Amino acid sequence: MTHTSDTSDAILARMLALHPKIIDLTLDRMWRLLNALENPEKKMPPVIHLAGTNGKGSTQAMIRAGLEGAGKTVHAYTSPHLARFHERIRLAGELIDEAHLTQVLDECWEANERQNITYFEITTCAALLAFSRVQADYTLLEVGLGGRLDATNVIDDPKLCVITPISIDHEQFLGNTLAKIASEKAGIIKRGIPVVVGPQPEEAMEVIEETAARLGAPVIAYGQHWHVYEEHGRLIYQDETGLLDLPLPALPGAHQIQNAGAALAALRHLGCDAEACEAAMRDVFWPARMQRLREGPLVEAAASAELWLDGGHNAAAGQALAAHIAGLPKRETHLICGMLNTKDVSGYLSPLAEVSDSLHAVSIPGEANTLLAEETAEHANAAGLTAHVAESVAKAIATISAQSPEARILICGSLYLAGAVLRENG
Repeated sequence: MTHTSDTSDAILARMLALHPKIIDLTLDRMWRLLNALENPEKKMPPVIHLAGTNGKGSTQAMIRAGLEGAGKTVHAYTSPHLARFHERIRLAGELIDEAHLTQVLDECWEANERQNITYFEITTCAALLAFSRVQADYTLLEVGLGGRLDATNVIDDPKLCVITPISIDHEQFLGNTLAKIASEKAGIIKRGIPVVVGPQPEEAMEVIEETAARLGAPVIAYGQHWHVYEEHGRLIYQDETGLLDLPLPALPGAHQIQNAGAALAALRHLGCDAEACEAAMRDVFWPARMQRLREGPLVEAAASAELWLDGGHNAAAGQALAAHIAGLPKRETHLICGMLNTKDVSGYLSPLAEVSDSLHAVSIPGEANTLLAEETAEHANAAGLTAHVAESVAKAIATISAQSPEARILICGSLYLAGAVLRENG
């Protein structure tokens, strides 16, 4: 029995102890708890389900901005959170409040009866419970890991599925080839339900198309059914309905053009007009995606240096980030980097060596799976970066800004590091 005065943080801490592993992919425990909760997954507003290796969060944020621009109300579920758990659950446009979060967590704790279940599974049940009780026009569900056996894959009849670009990541759980990983991601495709597919490596696309064909799911694919590109500082999107000439997405980076295309394909399928599509580009906000920090103690410590934050953490994200930096006005650029020990560190850092003057490696505070700063520095040196070890992000900022007052400082390598930075920067 949880105590009525428990905070959401206290209940979440207790939930962490319900399973020895953070990740254990199966749906059996989800079905058991959802049945005990009287199946909230069957009582939610129409679901748009998103999977993919890169761009899920950004694409979801653009779809939400577009739907809200069309006057619709939208639930959204995403992970991980950056500063507070509440960020994962958005009810009809607003982050879930403490009282509501505590209530649904408490109900899930009671219904679970201390049985074995992972943290992500039981908190996903809490999100679905909250979504089932608040009216909205749509529910946006972002896969946590993979797709086929992810805790979010309990929706029998989504309105639409979206698969963003697939690359190698989480090999220990999903397999060590693009085809195996694509097979897991394609596990969200449902019989007869349309699926929007962003740009894919050929190996991944073959698997997605085979899965969709087997299930009779119409495919709305980049390069076949829709096209997107930048021209003269505008975003041009074209499908069989016609051409859209839109502002570039508010999220910086060339890779966001592709994410925008998938979001626009989804919005057009849902019947949204050009005005809603423009809102998707103009009004989107997604933290720690090449986010410029403009106020707070860390910004003050940086003095006249620019301070940026990005949470990308795999090889494809490293390439996208390097391409974006290369397109910025010429300026001395220094990285502050912390990564998890489960990531392809060399694959992430190698492209960044071409566009960075130095790297200060940090350990991610409070994160058991952090790569130690010394190891990150070794990888960085091997990738051709001039690397140093820093005790903390704040000390790295102080060192860099003292030596290069007009520098561009980019904190990068992990969403967990990004979250720690946003908390520290207040």
